[in-house]
Amino acid sequence: MTLLPAPTGAPGPLYSIVAWPPETLDSWLRRLQERLNVRGFGLPHLNLRAPFQTPLGSPELVDACRGVLRGQAAFDVQIRGWKQVPGVIFLECELSAELRALHDRTLTIEPSSRARYDGPEYRPHLTLALGVLPWAEPLLWEGVRDLTPPVTSFRVEALSLTREHRGEVQELHTFPLAGPADPAPAPAAESAPS
Repeated sequence: MTLLPAPTGAPGPLYSIVAWPPETLDSWLRRLQERLNVRGFGLPHLNLRAPFQTPLGSPELVDACRGVLRGQAAFDVQIRGWKQVPGVIFLECELSAELRALHDRTLTIEPSSRARYDGPEYRPHLTLALGVLPWAEPLLWEGVRDLTPPVTSFRVEALSLTREHRGEVQELHTFPLAGPADPAPAPAAESAPS
């Protein structure tokens, strides 16, 4: 793990590698946030790596991500259900062996900072509410704990590198994932000698 030097000026942007939920789940979560008057950080997303800082420029970071994600097949994410921790309510996702391995590979992007919930503490999830005040937690929990999401699993066919700076999340690059059985390219047909 590479530790970056302490910042000397304004903090740099935070980068993440994320998977976006399908439209059905995304719109359901956004409507629920609107109804409950809560927010997560940006649009609903599944972090494959928590926000990190790096001295790499955008082109170098995109290249590093491309290298780490090369050959990654599309994968399924199973939703386990609602979970509450102090200040946060989220949909917890199953930490499959494939998802764990992918998360671990994203940690090899260097040099970069590490977040508290990377590595052994990584728990894939879709945040519904972030920064919930202690007095509001029981009320919000009561309002969501018995709700059933419109899907119990979803397929991830692309990952995105995002950048947050001054409260705005921007998608920098999208990395399509290989299909589950993408065949190798067929050899070019040989022409008969003339």
